[in-house]
Amino acid sequence: MKYQFLHIDHVQLAAPKDSEDQARQFYGNVLGMKEKPKPEKLKIRGGVWFQCGIHQVHIGIQENFQPAKKAHPAIEVKHVIELGEHLKKHGLEVKEDYEIEGVKRFFINDPFGNRLEFLEKS
Repeated sequence: MKYQFLHIDHVQLAAPKDSEDQARQFYGNVLGMKEKPKPEKLKIRGGVWFQCGIHQVHIGIQENFQPAKKAHPAIEVKHVIELGEHLKKHGLEVKEDYEIEGVKRFFINDPFGNRLEFLEKS
C-alpha cells in the first residue's frame, strides 16, 4: 500500500441549531480551547471550531439533533484531576472512572448532551 494513516485531524460533534454561543462558552471559556476561524465557504453551515492540542474539535449544527451518548472523543490531558476539579466548580457532573490500570479518566457531557472523555496516562 502506498497510503498511510498519519493521525486524526479533528473530531466533529453535533449540536442543535443556533447553539454556537453555548459552544463558545463551554469549549472556549470553560475548557479553554481556542476558537479557530472556519473557512469562508463553510461559515454558512453554522457551527464553530476549536483547537485541542494538535487536533481540532468541530461543533457542527445538525437538524433533528440527538446527542452522542456513547460515542465520544477521548482527550488526553496533563493534570486531568485538576481539570476535573475545575469543571466541578462550573457545576458539571464529573464521572470518574479508574477501571483501566495506569489511566486516570473521567467523563462529562457538553451542554448538548454529547459525551466527552478526558484522560491522563501514568
